[in-house]
Amino acid sequence: MARQEPHTRADYPVFQTISTRWMDNDVYGHVNNVVYYSYFDTAVNGYLMAQGVLDFRAGQTVGLVVETGCQFFAPIAFPDTVNAGIRVQKIGTSSVRYEVGLFANDDPSAAAQGHFVHVYVSAADHRPMPLPEDFQAALAPLRNR
Repeated sequence: MARQEPHTRADYPVFQTISTRWMDNDVYGHVNNVVYYSYFDTAVNGYLMAQGVLDFRAGQTVGLVVETGCQFFAPIAFPDTVNAGIRVQKIGTSSVRYEVGLFANDDPSAAAQGHFVHVYVSAADHRPMPLPEDFQAALAPLRNR
């Protein structure tokens, strides 16, 4: 598989800001690779909550991660600020493929970029369910250009 080039900020329509934490750094002095996935989750779920379509306490819908991946290009370290660009590559009946670029501070190129696929299921029985209209509307600004 050919290595991709890092994305630029122009590749993402929406950004969420995430503060790194002291504990995010590992013994090598940079954010540990597993933390990047936490940033992906934080960015996407923060966006969905701000749009009023994700209520993890009382909502009818739960997003389960069924696939994920990440490419790393440059280190991020505490006390950097992460600007997480978000876009949607594909919307299915009950699934969404989100793509996220992580930009350290004001860097123009992604330090890391990745994806994950959420399958949305009923909170009651964990069976896949079609995305509600308001949810689809909240995803519209994230559509891949």
